[in-house]
Amino acid sequence: MPDKPPLRIGVLGAARIAPAALLTPARATPTAEVVAIAARDVERARRFARKHDIARVHPDYASLLADPDLDAVYLPLPNSLHGRWTLAALAAGKHVLCEKPFTANAAEARQVAAAALGSGLVVMEAFHYRYHPLFRRAVEIIAAGELGTVERIETALCFPLPKFSDIRYRFELAGGAQMDAGCYAVHMARTLGLAAAEGEPEVLSARARLRGEDVDRAMRAELRFPAGHTARTRCSMWSRDLLRISASVRGDRGELRILNPVAPQFGHRLTVRAGGHRRVERFDKRSSYAHQLDAFVAAVRDGGPVLTPPADSVATMAVIDAIYTAAGLPARVADAT
Repeated sequence: MPDKPPLRIGVLGAARIAPAALLTPARATPTAEVVAIAARDVERARRFARKHDIARVHPDYASLLADPDLDAVYLPLPNSLHGRWTLAALAAGKHVLCEKPFTANAAEARQVAAAALGSGLVVMEAFHYRYHPLFRRAVEIIAAGELGTVERIETALCFPLPKFSDIRYRFELAGGAQMDAGCYAVHMARTLGLAAAEGEPEVLSARARLRGEDVDRAMRAELRFPAGHTARTRCSMWSRDLLRISASVRGDRGELRILNPVAPQFGHRLTVRAGGHRRVERFDKRSSYAHQLDAFVAAVRDGGPVLTPPADSVATMAVIDAIYTAAGLPARVADAT
């Protein structure tokens, strides 16, 4: 039987994340090929295409979506545009790999999830870490009961972004630390909590540190799951926690800690203490983005599992909205233009 042709992907937006998140992994596999790009500025798209050897440049996003030679699109646009262009891609019959956060808010996420459900197309939120063997193993350890009854989860993603003109600080683009870094912290907490017992968490409290009106540069939140275990999420783009990327789970019989769960290819450690013993587990340095691309292609071509489907995205966005409410801030809004 002949090999299947590569999945042909177009990119909506000449974003900084695109080379690491998609272009480099695609060059390393015969199963996917990036063949087209469109950007708001067509000259920027042309420069990006020349630099990264992308064959076709479309004059605008709608033109790329109408390209009959494309199977799927990768969407790394500003947060406020994710929902709008995912809906447009689905209407054009394209599979979607959408950067996180999935949408500007939970209501928009529900709208996109409903469209995805009836489309027969794959829609995957790009929480790449979730596809790496490191985090799969952490979920497996918790679900197997090695830690006993889970009591406490803590997740953090803090990094310095002192360029305050960055789009990630702009409310009108659905920016803020909770959206950019905090979506990881919330998603990790939810995923680890659900591995222990079914049921989505409620937000007990949240505290923000602001950069400008309604724009958070740091956020802490306390969550509680229906089974009783609690979680703390921390995130920042500018705070005293300059760099903190971690996750931990404490149970009544043991504890699990992960150093750098988000991008383990750059160094990681998974430590388990249980039954009077301590062990460290390490995993290959293959990029989490490469594992994600493998999963996306497998989902499109063979119906493989999607660990970050729209229903999961709706739940994450609901927690993020609730964190903003608890912190006395408005939920983010979608671009209405």
